Amino acid sequence: MLHYKVIEIFTGEEARWQGKQLHSAIVRRVNDLKIAARCIVTRGIEGSYENGEIATGRLEVLSYNMPIRITIIVPAAEFDAVLSAVEEMVADGIIAARDVEVVSHKTRGLLLSRNTRVLEIMTPNPKRVGTAAPVSEVARLLLSSDFTGLPVVDEQDRPVGVIAQGDLIYKAQLPMRFGLLAEADREKAGEILKALEPKQAKEVMSQPAVTIGQENPVTEAVDLMLKKKVKRLPVVDRSGKLVGILSRVDIFGTIMKVCPDWTAFRDKSISVEGLRHVSDIMRRDIFTVLPETPVEEVMRIIDCNDIQRVCVVDGEGYLKGLISDKDLLAAFSGRHPGIWDFLASRIPFSERAGRHREISDRLRAKTAAEVMNTGIVTVREDTSIEQAIRLMLEKTIKRLPVIDSDGKFKGMISRDSLLRTIFDTSQFKDSSHEN
Repeated sequence: MLHYKVIEIFTGEEARWQGKQLHSAIVRRVNDLKIAARCIVTRGIEGSYENGEIATGRLEVLSYNMPIRITIIVPAAEFDAVLSAVEEMVADGIIAARDVEVVSHKTRGLLLSRNTRVLEIMTPNPKRVGTAAPVSEVARLLLSSDFTGLPVVDEQDRPVGVIAQGDLIYKAQLPMRFGLLAEADREKAGEILKALEPKQAKEVMSQPAVTIGQENPVTEAVDLMLKKKVKRLPVVDRSGKLVGILSRVDIFGTIMKVCPDWTAFRDKSISVEGLRHVSDIMRRDIFTVLPETPVEEVMRIIDCNDIQRVCVVDGEGYLKGLISDKDLLAAFSGRHPGIWDFLASRIPFSERAGRHREISDRLRAKTAAEVMNTGIVTVREDTSIEQAIRLMLEKTIKRLPVIDSDGKFKGMISRDSLLRTIFDTSQFKDSSHEN
């Protein structure tokens, strides 16, 4: 048996808390506590009050203050927190409490309510550019921001396209991603951005814009993101005008605000169904290199496979570090200024190595162990999806290496894999008949 408490509040429809109906305000307050509680509001068909008023639904004496009972059931350990939260809210009513023995408490581990609307979690009034904006202006705006995509709007402020980092790299010939460009000195970055000036936003944007209505459920927005393989959606009002933008970070940030601590739930013997772990979603086909691998070979792997990083793993499978193009730049830029042009070049790697023989020799002389980043954040296979999201947001990282209990490398998770898993809409459909 599980020890629980029941709180019952007997009040009426006219009772208010800060201008809102009391029963609605209490439901919201209990929900905001993010604890293992359930709250039910029932409306009576007849009743009486201390002042002699009789509430009835009979037509001849129709009442507008029908009796309301609010029932809250919580684990005994949460009782004091809930009672103190609702007691101050009840200015007209009776609060009662009693013990109850619960045989079983089960819940589905949904990370976000199926009723959450895009309007509630989007970033409002986002930055945007017109179709005639120089691409250099777009790049400068993205380079100085913490987002990597911009809506492009027409004269009526309606989204007609989106420009992301990939559009600038593959359509505008930006020679490197923003993370690397941010490491460049001002003069070098200025030269790169100036070369983008001749083109306009409409020439490089991805079109048509994939948009979502502000009143739509977030689950529909995620379905659209995954179907269209986009990381963000311009949000429009009923007239089609841009009012916000919804990104994966907005979705994950909301989950962290509203999602209960499922681990704490289970510690209280509450059965949480539907939760997934990192091991369920990680990619195992990740490029790895040994610590003794020459840096030239590491760069060849990054370049030829269009990836941003590789994991360094020893002969027994233990994760030792990560290598990205930023790590390579940091390792060589102070000793050889030509490394910048080598990394930024868009010609094939083999031809690049032939033109920069001296740099190629230096890269061949260095090993992965000498340039890798060892200060990496990892998660274990048994880490919950919710914990992985929290870590990604706190550390502002897009991918996490996964290790087992012994520290051996198992794979990698990304924001995309998290989104695809936690918003598998079958969980919403399957649970549509449940409380």
